[in-house]
Amino acid sequence: MPALILPLIDAATHWPERGGLVGLDLGTKTIGVAVSNPDRRLATGVETIQRKAFKQDAARLLAIAAERKAVGFVLGLPINMDGSEGPRAQSTRAFARNLAGLTTLPIGLWDERLSTAAVERELIGMDVSRAKRAEVIDEHAAIFILQGALDRLANLRQG
Repeated sequence: MPALILPLIDAATHWPERGGLVGLDLGTKTIGVAVSNPDRRLATGVETIQRKAFKQDAARLLAIAAERKAVGFVLGLPINMDGSEGPRAQSTRAFARNLAGLTTLPIGLWDERLSTAAVERELIGMDVSRAKRAEVIDEHAAIFILQGALDRLANLRQG
């Protein structure tokens, strides 16, 4: 049975109490990957995958999930500022559907508006060169996306 693809809050009800999550920032040329600790408090960068063919990309993502004993995925969904979904969001949903066919791990979609811009500002503030920023921006965006999702889930548990 394919994995469920749901908004983050709904997906969280299908994840066990403990277990890491894999966060993804899907770019056209790369995929930034981050993982959380089993308690879901902290997101850490893993790598930036150079996109090739979907099957190769998915195989690497599933290998990372297996290595980390992850219980689910969090995909950054690039919503437009007006709340609508454009071509990038549609592409992310298509990727999620294809990935769901290869795993049973529930996939949560998280609004990633402005995540890359926020990360870029942070890296510029740290005086990271343009070339180095290009190498790490997607991985850092994945960290930003996953940490935002983890913080939202923690707030729900407390409130």
